[in-house]
Amino acid sequence: MSEEPSRSGAIARGLSYVDDGVFEDELRAAVAIKTESQNPGGLPELNRYVDDLMIPAFEAMGFECKVYPNRFEGCGPFLLASRHEGDGLPTVLGYGHGDVIQGLDDQWTEGEGPWVLARDGDRIYGRGTADNKGQHILNMAAMRTIIEERGKLGFNSKVLIEMGEENGSKGLREVVTDNVGDFACDVFIGSDGPRVRPDRPTLSFGNRGAQNFDLVVDLREGGHHSGNWGGLLASPGAILLNAIASIVDANGAIKVKEWLPPPISNSIRDALKDVEIDPGEEGPEIDPNWGQPGLTPPEKVFAWNAFEVLALKIGTPDKPVNAVPPRAWAHCQLRFVVGTDKDDIQPALRRHLDAHGFEKVQIEPPPPANAGDFAATQLDLESPWAMWARKSVEETTGQKPALIPATGGSIGNDIFSEIIGVPTIWIPHSYGACSQHAPNEHILLSGFRSGMEVMTGLYWDLGEGATPGRT
Repeated sequence: MSEEPSRSGAIARGLSYVDDGVFEDELRAAVAIKTESQNPGGLPELNRYVDDLMIPAFEAMGFECKVYPNRFEGCGPFLLASRHEGDGLPTVLGYGHGDVIQGLDDQWTEGEGPWVLARDGDRIYGRGTADNKGQHILNMAAMRTIIEERGKLGFNSKVLIEMGEENGSKGLREVVTDNVGDFACDVFIGSDGPRVRPDRPTLSFGNRGAQNFDLVVDLREGGHHSGNWGGLLASPGAILLNAIASIVDANGAIKVKEWLPPPISNSIRDALKDVEIDPGEEGPEIDPNWGQPGLTPPEKVFAWNAFEVLALKIGTPDKPVNAVPPRAWAHCQLRFVVGTDKDDIQPALRRHLDAHGFEKVQIEPPPPANAGDFAATQLDLESPWAMWARKSVEETTGQKPALIPATGGSIGNDIFSEIIGVPTIWIPHSYGACSQHAPNEHILLSGFRSGMEVMTGLYWDLGEGATPGRT
C-alpha cells in the first residue's frame, strides 16, 4: 500500500530534484538562451525563452498560458501561467524574470562563460543562475513536486514571467493595470535577490524605492588653458564636487533634511536585531563607519535611505589636458524607504542646492538606459500573511528566518502591492557575493537546496486550507 501524501514526502521529492541533477539540467537549458533585454537585437531570444522553455514547462504542470505583448517597441513580452483548482481556494501570484543583464562574455574568468552552465564544487556559474532564472525555475519545480506528491496544488496558482526586468520593467505597470483582473490574487510570493547570509532563509516584505538623476554643471563651450584662465574661469568640477559634498558628508550621511526618513519603528528595530549581513566568501567587507551614524548595518540598508554617486565625469579622464573643463556631470541615485516623499526628492534637492549657493548645478533626467524610478513598499511584519510565511519557514528549517522590512534593492513591487492590492512576500535563494550584474555570476547549490526545502514546505502549507482569511 502506498504511503499517504505528506509534507515531509513532498520535501524529500524536492531535495531529490536538486540532488539528482535535474535542477542543473533545467537551469542549463535556461542559461543557454541569451536573454539580454538591454541588447537592442535581443527580442527573438526573449520570445524564445517564453515560447520554447516556459510555456511547455507550465503546460506540462497543468497551467494555462497567456502571453501579453509589450506596448514598448523592442521590449520583451509577459507570460501569465495560471492553474485554477477551485473558486474557494486562495490564489497565489508568483513571479520571475527570464531576461538577464548583458553577458559581458570577454570578462568572465570562472566557469565557461555566461551562456554555459559550469559547476565548481558548491558553485554553479552562468548568466541568470542567480538573477533570476535559477530562482523561478526552482519555484516552478517546488510546485511540480507538490502536484506529484498530493495530486494537486490545493490552491490556485498564477505565475508572472516578465522578460524586461533588467531593462527597467518597461510595460509591466501598463500590462498589469490594463489586465488587473487577470492578475488578481490573495497574496504575492516571489523570489529574487540575496539572502542576508548564505545559510539563513530570508523573508522580505517590500523594497526600497530608487530614483536616479543627473547633476550637471555646464558653463561654456570648450576648455580653456588652465595656466591662462585658471583662477579666472569658474571650474565646473569644483562646483559639482562641492555641491555633492553638501548633499552627503565625508562618511556617507545624508545632509538634505527632506531626504531623511521617519525614525525606525521599534518593531523593525526588533526584527533586525538578530540579522547579520554576511555576503559569503569573497563578498565585500562592510565599512562600519559609513552611512547614518547610530544605525546598525542592517538598519542602514533595510530601513534607511542612501545616496550614491554612480558615475562622474569631468574633462577627459582617459587623456587629461591642462585646461579648465567646460562641463562636469554626475549620475546619482537615492535609495529610499517608505515614509520618504517620492515626489519631493528632486524638488527638495533643488531647494537644498539653491540654499547652499549651487544655482549653477542642474538636476536632469538620466539617459533612458540609466533611468530608475521605483516606489518604496513595505508590508507590516506582524500582518497575518507575514506571520503565516514565517511560521511555514520555521517549520521547514527549524530556525527563525531573517525578517526584512524592505530589501535594499528596488523592484516594481508597488505594482503588486498597490495596483493589485495584495500583501507581498519575497523569499530569495541567492546570496550577496553571487556576482549578479557582473562577470562570473553564480549560485551556491547548497543555498538553492535549502530554498527548495523552504518553497516546497510553503507551497504544501498553502494547500492545507489554513492561510490568512481561511480556516
